[in-house]
Amino acid sequence: MKNILVPTDFSQNSIQALKYAQVLLSGMECNFYLLYVGTLLDTGSDSESFQEKKGEPKTNTKKKLNDLVKETRKKSTEGNHFFFALHEYGFFIPIIKRHLEEQDIHLIVMGTKGASGVREKVVGSNAGDVITKVQCNTLVIPQQVDLSKPKEIAFPTDFNIFYSLKILRPMVEMVHSGNAQLRIMNVLKDEDSLSEEQQKNKEYLLDFMEETFPNAHSFHTITNQKVKPAIQCFVESREIDMMIMVAKNLNFIQQILFDSIVEQISFHTKIPFYVIHE
Repeated sequence: MKNILVPTDFSQNSIQALKYAQVLLSGMECNFYLLYVGTLLDTGSDSESFQEKKGEPKTNTKKKLNDLVKETRKKSTEGNHFFFALHEYGFFIPIIKRHLEEQDIHLIVMGTKGASGVREKVVGSNAGDVITKVQCNTLVIPQQVDLSKPKEIAFPTDFNIFYSLKILRPMVEMVHSGNAQLRIMNVLKDEDSLSEEQQKNKEYLLDFMEETFPNAHSFHTITNQKVKPAIQCFVESREIDMMIMVAKNLNFIQQILFDSIVEQISFHTKIPFYVIHE
């Protein structure tokens, strides 16, 4: 049984993230915990009273959450998917961390808006905080994602970290879930070469892949390019539909997710990022 935490603010992108998770995990027994976190200033808003100035009913977020869970249950075609509502007030990250323990969460699924015509960061503040502050594998889903299991998965790496089983197992699971191909890529300037430690990490990773799924992976070195445009080109040419990143590999996380705006890396408008924690 997998336990999935899906924070929601009832936006289209958060609902799309939930739909994607259901497709991705079809065939697996899962508990989906839909979590709404309101600020402490919102605690008086869950009532049937009317706003004095606008004369409109205040938003009853608890009812909206329960309605969303009921609607999701109704539309689900998976008999082994179960859905639960979690409604909280307080600070987002501490509440996320508490539910990780209480519900024994294996995966967090979060939606992002993707490109909207303005110079927005690729990852919003809540998703960014979850990736950097919460020790749990996180799937970041853009609103325009195709609702299908990934067939081509990219894993960009600089080989600066050791690939423990805690990193490799979720990778293997993702590849197996959709009978995908894993494309391991490294960006290297012409005059550069891998250090001894990087070379060891690379050899260990490739040995593991060769033993685990010899016909479902490939390795690619892209030379004489900066990291971001190299990944952009690779994603487009290979029709990549998911990218795996390791939270410990801050170099790639920083460049691709936190230092980038959506205009610069257009592939994020459709491609989920799967961030694995050790």
